[in-house]
Amino acid sequence: MELKPSSCLPVAVVGGGVTGLAAAYTLQRLGKRVRLFETSTRLGGAVQTEFTDDGWCVETGPTSLLLSDPQVRGLLDELGLADKIVPASPAAKNRYVVRGGRAVPLPTSPGALLTTPLFSWRARFRLVRELMTRPRRRSTDLSLAKMMEAHFGQELVDYAVQPFTSGVYAGDATKLSAKYAFPSLWAHEQSHGSIVRGQMAAARARRVRGEGRPGIVSFARGLQTIPDALAATLPPETVETRAHVEAAIYDGTWKLVWRRDGSATTEEFSSVVLALPGHALAKLTLNSLGERPFASLDAVETPPVAAMAMGYRRDRVAHPLDGFGLLAPACERRGILGAIFSSTVFPGRTPAGCVSFTVMLGGALQPEMALLSPAKARALAEAELSTLLGVDGPALFFRHRLWARAIPQYQLGHERTLETIERAENAYPRLFVGGQIRDGISLSSCLASGLRLGRESSDF
Repeated sequence: MELKPSSCLPVAVVGGGVTGLAAAYTLQRLGKRVRLFETSTRLGGAVQTEFTDDGWCVETGPTSLLLSDPQVRGLLDELGLADKIVPASPAAKNRYVVRGGRAVPLPTSPGALLTTPLFSWRARFRLVRELMTRPRRRSTDLSLAKMMEAHFGQELVDYAVQPFTSGVYAGDATKLSAKYAFPSLWAHEQSHGSIVRGQMAAARARRVRGEGRPGIVSFARGLQTIPDALAATLPPETVETRAHVEAAIYDGTWKLVWRRDGSATTEEFSSVVLALPGHALAKLTLNSLGERPFASLDAVETPPVAAMAMGYRRDRVAHPLDGFGLLAPACERRGILGAIFSSTVFPGRTPAGCVSFTVMLGGALQPEMALLSPAKARALAEAELSTLLGVDGPALFFRHRLWARAIPQYQLGHERTLETIERAENAYPRLFVGGQIRDGISLSSCLASGLRLGRESSDF
């Protein structure tokens, strides 16, 4: 049988989260035909917003978007979303950290640093002395905790670095790779020696470019606005939900075998874009011999996280809630990772006279806490909010979502994950892989990854 020229065939995008949607959008915009396959009943992956009839807004996945990437800004503009952006409230400027069982604000100025009870005088001195650190060239990677301890001392690791790591990765700073998990900090050390000086230089460079500080944003109808807008650009016949891709076979062109409700279908494609989490990539079979080139990715630690939306009457909360949220350092041995002050960050998402929190449990250091029943998780969160923020009484509103595999951990040895992906791309023509497992864990990184995948796969 004569094969079709690959240029006449559509591109397969496997995975309907924001990375896959951005890739499909880009391919279509560049004039390519696309087929998008998603295993679940909806598109958007972890990005999901719920509005209840009685006025509560729940973000079950990411709660905000850090608008730092010009590509992502351009995407929002193309989608007609630029004028719908809702910036975080100025009232969310503070960040609180638990110390000694109290919520203490992180210092945001030199004056506040001199008087804060969060750090001892010894820790403050280490912070000032760090400004004199010389550039260094490291031949090998090291953990974030070890690198930051060398710069700032153990106290700042315990009460600044580890809480920040928990907030971003739900991770363990003693295991995460400094080079891959936080590449900007690694680059600052390489170029300036002092991480603080490097951050100051980066801020100056942004001002020179007229960019200002990256903003934390959302939309009036929540972050689901983004995947909804991307999906709306795709013709209905482009998208297959409840579609389980079982195998991809290359013999001059790609053939995908996918299944729905027990019925198998085979389709032919010019290229294949894989926008899947690591554990899903690990199961994927390539070629007729049943090769699984991504099998090792199943070993990448992806700890569980439970996210709970909790609402209260404002007069039942003693804390001023004048910040983005609260982080609980591991050394404080609290039951929660932290809590976002959701109604402060984006006001107008609760009934009148009410406030809301997003409370996180689990992660790499306390995975068992994420697996508590919703009732036990709620009781624990209510007790912690009472102790730390003066919240009185049970929550008026409660939603619980367990992410059994939440965030891939870029731990020491992450280069092996990247090498596994690169080997597969080199071994199989016109195969493209991206998403959280490779290109960064943030919503912005996942969108940028999809844009890259769309551009690269459009060349064939």
